Formats: sequence, structure tokens, C-alpha cells
Amino acid sequence: MQLTSKLPNVTTTIFSIMSQLAAKHGAINLSQGFPNFEVDQQMKDLINHYVQGGFNQYAPMPGLMELRQAIAKKKELLYGCSLDPDTEITITNGATEAIFSAITALIRPGDEVIVFEPAYDSYVPSVEVNGGVAVPLRLKSPDYRIDWDQVRDMVSPKTRMIMINTPHNPTGTVLGQEDMEALSQIVSGTDILVLSDEVYQHLIYDGREHESVLRYPDLYRRSIITMSFGKTFHATGWRIGYAIAPPEITEEIRKVHQFNTFSINRPLQHALADYLATPENYLSLPDFFQRKRDLFLHAMADTPFEFLDCAGTYFVLASYRNISDLGDQAFARWLTTERGVAVIPISSFYSDGTDEKIIRFCFAKTEELLLGAGGKLNLRL
Repeated sequence: MQLTSKLPNVTTTIFSIMSQLAAKHGAINLSQGFPNFEVDQQMKDLINHYVQGGFNQYAPMPGLMELRQAIAKKKELLYGCSLDPDTEITITNGATEAIFSAITALIRPGDEVIVFEPAYDSYVPSVEVNGGVAVPLRLKSPDYRIDWDQVRDMVSPKTRMIMINTPHNPTGTVLGQEDMEALSQIVSGTDILVLSDEVYQHLIYDGREHESVLRYPDLYRRSIITMSFGKTFHATGWRIGYAIAPPEITEEIRKVHQFNTFSINRPLQHALADYLATPENYLSLPDFFQRKRDLFLHAMADTPFEFLDCAGTYFVLASYRNISDLGDQAFARWLTTERGVAVIPISSFYSDGTDEKIIRFCFAKTEELLLGAGGKLNLRL
């Protein structure tokens, strides 16, 4: 039997590879983006309450109405928008499923999707497996800013979607008001959709505000916004997120969602609906993670790494040009096996493997672990 792969260039993700390497060598794992500290006990108690209370069967396909209502209320508080929880919000199996279901529903063979690289590694495969054509625009260090004139030049009659990610994984950059206005001008009067990955919406620092697409009504009319509870509340293993989109777009996404994951963890949905009733549970997150960022950068101050600006997410990039001539894949492995700290090479986020000798650290860790990593790398490398 002959089998032709629909994704011939896809292998095991670098995140799995580096986490396995870290475990094998007993290294501090600052590679894969997950916290190593516990979920709020209140949230655990709420989940247990609903499990023990018998709320263990299928939830409605779009998600529990109580949770969708809580999300709508939250977005009105944060962004001043008015959402219909019945027709504009869908609970998904993490934001990655929301992204995949949206692309599957809306991208046809031959459609072009503009993707800004470095990019989260699910974007391009999700486009390609559905017959779409990913059109990468390479962002340059150290600021990774988007040149919107260049974007305008890349738009063709085949362009169906532009994907943005703010705050941005892996670079930690954020889009501002001028970026959103430029994007809105480019897509105005076209059939181009916008997919805005905003999973790190609360992880934004130094007094900045998150410029969600939800703040821009004209842009929202053609957009899908994806968000994540797992990223927000320190529990990536929950695999629960949501998609927000206008009713006619939501209708198409749900057609795929219902045959993909159909229904999401019910007791967790009940618990989250209750937990969102206290805004401080998410409004406190910027300060919480900014302290971790600053602690980590302080712990690394005497190392030879050159750290780039981190305005959001729980990742920070560093150049190692003054340390080694190795490519970033080899250097990341060396740092894991020889220095005991696992990181991610940024070339993994480019479809062409662009290597600027930059690596990514995750600082969503306990103080002890962050200081321990600093101690291991304070030695002259």
C-alpha cells in the first residue's frame, strides 16, 4: 500500500523533542511553554464540586451557555464590546483546536494565508493540510515589527486570510493601535478574513494595554479571535479555549467543531463560569508574570546572553552570538545536555529554518527554578 503524506515536511515538534531531552538529562526545562506551579486551589475545588455533583456528561456543542455568558461579560469589561454568547462564542478544545477548526471551515484549496514568522508551529500545517497556501512574511530581530506596506504588497487576489498573534509567541512583541488600524485599512473592502490568536491576552507588561481585535468593530466583522483558559489560568493540560467571531463566521466554524471535538469537558466549563465571576482572577496576571520576567532577567544579568525586549507572553528571547558559532538547534541541545537548561531554538518557528542565533526561554516557572537556571548559566559559557 502506498501512502502519500498530506504533511510530508512535518515531524515531531521541537517542543516535545526538547522536553524529552530535558527529562533525559535532568535539565531545568525552560523550553516548552507550560507553568510548573499549581492552579489556584479555588479553581480545583470548583472543578471537584461539579465532578462530584454529577456534571459529567456531554456539554452542549457550542459550550455551556453559563460560560459563554461569562466570557461575553468579561470581554465587555475589558474591551467595551457587546457579544451575543449564543451566536458569537464557541468553547473549543484549546485555542489550537479553535485555530484549526476556523482554518478548516474557511480556507479552500488554493487560498493564500499570510503568516508572520517566526510563528507558532500549528499555523502553517493547519493551512497546508486543508489545501491552503501559507505565504510567510519574515519578521526581523530585534524588534520583529510588521511592515504593513510589505503586507499590502503581498496581498493578491488569492489572499483569503491574514493571521496575527498578539502578544506574540515566540518573540514577546505586542501589536499596538497603529498596527490594528493599518491591518483594518488593508482588509477593508476585500473578502480577506483575519484570524487573531490572542491566547496571551492577559500576559502584557509595563503598563501596556492589549489591543484585541474586539476593540475595533470594523475589523471584528471579518475576524476570528482565539483565546485560551489553559494559558490564562496556569493549566495547559486542561485543553480548553474558545473562538469568538461574528454569527455568520461562527456558524461555519461550528460545522467543523461539531465533527472535530464536538463537546468540551463539562465540569471544567461550569467551574470556569464561576471563576470568571471574580475579575481579579485574571486582572492580576500582568503583575504576576511581569515579576517573574523581571526576576528571571535579573538572575541572567551576569550571563553573556543578550536579551531582547519582552512586552508580553511568558517567553523571552536571547541572542547567543557572543557565546557560540553553533546553529541554534545544536546550541539548544548543547545548552540542555552540557549546561542543564533546556530552551527552544527560534529557527523552529520559521518555515525556511531562518537561524539568527536566537533562543527562547519560558519564565512561567517557580522562583526557585528561575534562579536555578540563572545559577547554571552564570558560569562563563
